[in-house]
Amino acid sequence: MKRLFDFFLSLLLLLFFALPLLVIALLVKFTSSGPVLYWSDRVGKDNLLFRMPKFRTMHVNTPEVATHLLTDSHQYLTPVGAFLRRYSFDELPQLWSVINGDMSMIGPRPALFNQDDLIALRTEKGVHRLIPGITGWAQINGRDDLPIPVKVEFDVYYLEHCSLIFDIKILFLTLFKVLRREGVMH
Repeated sequence: MKRLFDFFLSLLLLLFFALPLLVIALLVKFTSSGPVLYWSDRVGKDNLLFRMPKFRTMHVNTPEVATHLLTDSHQYLTPVGAFLRRYSFDELPQLWSVINGDMSMIGPRPALFNQDDLIALRTEKGVHRLIPGITGWAQINGRDDLPIPVKVEFDVYYLEHCSLIFDIKILFLTLFKVLRREGVMH
């Protein structure tokens, strides 16, 4: 049921956002050099790597680490990068990963391939069995402001309580957080 929900919701959202996706792609292309999409190696279900697309918000030679670990991350932003991140528009290409089955709408955010501490703790707690999501319980409860052990505890809570109703609740809370710009890089 979850896969069917994910597939049709992401397809509907891709159709709904078709024009904004095109506009964003053009903005990224004409305001900085490099590709429109940034493909990031991420850890998926059962710790298998997959390539996750995002609209590129950073300059091409930015180090491949979590943004909050960069010293003065604003220096790496493209001219439209801050705007795209503020409203989470950079995440929209991940709808393709949902259609493809690498991601779900709701689940723990996929770790970067080099976030060994997060990967190890999620594996220890069994969270690695979940398909990663565009948003999740940890995302709406602090996002990158959470220390890794706390983030994983939110992921464990989701693992133990996941249901269609809980997913719908997380979707609405995510929309609320995005509209209020809570927990996003400015």
